[in-house]
Amino acid sequence: MATVDILRDNLIDKLLTISNKEYLLALNSLIDKSVENNATVELKEAQITMLQLSDKDIEMGRLISQEQLDKDDLAWLKGK
Repeated sequence: MATVDILRDNLIDKLLTISNKEYLLALNSLIDKSVENNATVELKEAQITMLQLSDKDIEMGRLISQEQLDKDDLAWLKGK
């Protein structure tokens, strides 16, 4: 089962690098056709922890706008 988790994590990492909207729409369509509608997803403990940390950030007001995030990302990329 660990290999399934590793494969899933690797796919997620790769998906995060794709910016082509049409490509992502095609992948989404493919996945939608292959996934059962009422299938439940078991989250790993690390994923649950990340969600809890996100909730805490929201509660504490530790947020930035998408626009600011885009500016920060661009500045970081230019510095690399």
